[in-house]
Amino acid sequence: MLGSSRSRHRLTTALAGFGLLVTGAALQVGTAAAPAHAATTYRVLFDDGHAEEAGNADWIISTSKPDPLAQDSSPSSETDWTGALSSWGVALQKTGSYSMKTATSALTYGGSSTTDLSNFDALVLPEPNTLFTTAEKTAIMNFVKAGGGLFMISDHTGADRNSDGEDAVEILNDLMTNNSVDSTDPFGFSIDSLDISSGYPAAISDSSDPVLNGSFGTVTKSLIADGTTATLKPSDNSAVKGLVYRSGYSGNTGAFFATSTFGSGRVAFWGDSSPIDDGTGQSGNTLYDGWNDTGATNAALALNATAWLTGASSGSSGGGGGGGGTCTSAQLLGNPGFESGNTTWTASSGVITNSSSEAARTGSYKAWLDGYGSAHTDTLSQSVTIPSGCSATLSFYLHIDTAETTTSTAYDKLTVTAGSTTLATYSNLNAASGYVLKSFDVSSLAGTTATIKFTGVEGSTLQTSFVVDDTALNVS
Repeated sequence: MLGSSRSRHRLTTALAGFGLLVTGAALQVGTAAAPAHAATTYRVLFDDGHAEEAGNADWIISTSKPDPLAQDSSPSSETDWTGALSSWGVALQKTGSYSMKTATSALTYGGSSTTDLSNFDALVLPEPNTLFTTAEKTAIMNFVKAGGGLFMISDHTGADRNSDGEDAVEILNDLMTNNSVDSTDPFGFSIDSLDISSGYPAAISDSSDPVLNGSFGTVTKSLIADGTTATLKPSDNSAVKGLVYRSGYSGNTGAFFATSTFGSGRVAFWGDSSPIDDGTGQSGNTLYDGWNDTGATNAALALNATAWLTGASSGSSGGGGGGGGTCTSAQLLGNPGFESGNTTWTASSGVITNSSSEAARTGSYKAWLDGYGSAHTDTLSQSVTIPSGCSATLSFYLHIDTAETTTSTAYDKLTVTAGSTTLATYSNLNAASGYVLKSFDVSSLAGTTATIKFTGVEGSTLQTSFVVDDTALNVS
């Protein structure tokens, strides 16, 4: 429990809380080196180590592994590489801007193998059919948190192609909810246990979204041929965004394609593997050409999403990641962990402190707003110039503990703003144990000087403490 009795005039409670934050800037806590974003070549790893070829599935870009170029070094058509994802791979290869590999063994991050995640900008999980190990889940989550892109492609519930008792819905939900890095709904969505037989989910209207309107074309519809959707939870991650919806659904339900962020990385979800199936592959597999389905724009959706995840295209589709432009990657906040004491930040008296009554997440200092048990307002702010052409992500860890007992009324609130934009408001209702990382995409502020500000307002009785640590504003 992080918040025990407080010193000075502050009150506290045995109730520990956690908070929210934002999945955007990378606080590299116990991770390996961040994935480098190549200047001209964007590196994509397709997973084939989790039964992606079981049954009729053929979710590979080429039978030549790890390097598809060994099958054909200059492919001009999908049949030059063998696999139901060969159209995807060949389309990327033909641009001259992408390099692809296939992983056939355990996924690692920070290792020495040629398919270690540290060598790539994005990881594609095309309907995995075996559970990821504990070590693999740690590797994947740390890879994304440090700036990598993650493309999760599911199928309908019950699509257990290798009869091991697990399907892609369960496996991907397990990755998000049962890992050692962040299991508190880190991406802001969960995959629904559904089997939707057919349909053409429609894209939302957003001409500025780089996934829906990218260099590979405009997305209007996708395809469901026995698939599922996701339920979005923006209260857990404000960056989550539904882009394509099942007919009759909108908002937080029925999202067939969604994007989000985690740490400095980007995340995409697709609810069916049929749209990526190009109808060609290894002999004996029953395949369907969803890639070229005339009622949908699946190729544009897959390729634009790949560009966004790798950083080849910037723009906001739920948040940060690589910029792929002329931006120099950097962390812009001064004294981000408050270890230099009351410097750089502008703060109310007593906010930046090394008091032992509230534990810092790392080091000794943190920013402790409110916690007095009386009407009180604390502020913490810092102005920062975000260079033009950069993708930018604000992140921090927040711990909330409270003496309030209500489950319905927000008596005490913390508001987080960037410039004139309110990013989030948290309250005593969000109290839980420990620190939690969340993040916000603030790329819209590129080219400006903006003030990052935390404002804690406490009611007249019963304390709530908002404790901030390990902040970052990462640009790339």
